[in-house]
Amino acid sequence: MALEPPMRQPSIPIPADTALPRGLVLRRPRVADHPAVVASIPDWWGMPGTSIHLLLPPLFFQHFSDTSFVAEDADGIAAFLIGFHSASQPGVAYIHFVGVRPDLRHLGLARTLYETFFAEARAAGCHRVDAITGVPNRRSQAFHVALGFEASGDTDFDGVRAWRDYDGLGEHRVAFSRAL
Repeated sequence: MALEPPMRQPSIPIPADTALPRGLVLRRPRVADHPAVVASIPDWWGMPGTSIHLLLPPLFFQHFSDTSFVAEDADGIAAFLIGFHSASQPGVAYIHFVGVRPDLRHLGLARTLYETFFAEARAAGCHRVDAITGVPNRRSQAFHVALGFEASGDTDFDGVRAWRDYDGLGEHRVAFSRAL
């Protein structure tokens, strides 16, 4: 895996109706960010000892950095959104992985990341954004619904509609779509 040299990247413009919390800068991810991002995932999700971070291999930092974001502050990586525009479904964008450092939650940072992704996807000709989340992750489900996503699924799991075995045997997921 080739690492690019450190360089100062320009800030990414965000939609007028959103704001970054004070002291944060939004930029494109670099391959060199991968270790810090994946190291944060188990703790940020409250799932230490799991392998959830394996869902975010370096290829996302190598091939989708132009449609993804990292927010950072003086303490390092504060949040990230990894997403892309579908190569096989023109007009569709997909949000693959998002995280916000626990001390920065409830400040609107995740919403700002999503709204910025929506604006860039719309400008690139996308008309829909898709995302998924796990059945037990009710906080993520509520967040997506609040942003205008509609959930879908083929089976009811404890009151949550999800797609059975979406990510493999026993790996049920709630699928979300939102028109842009």
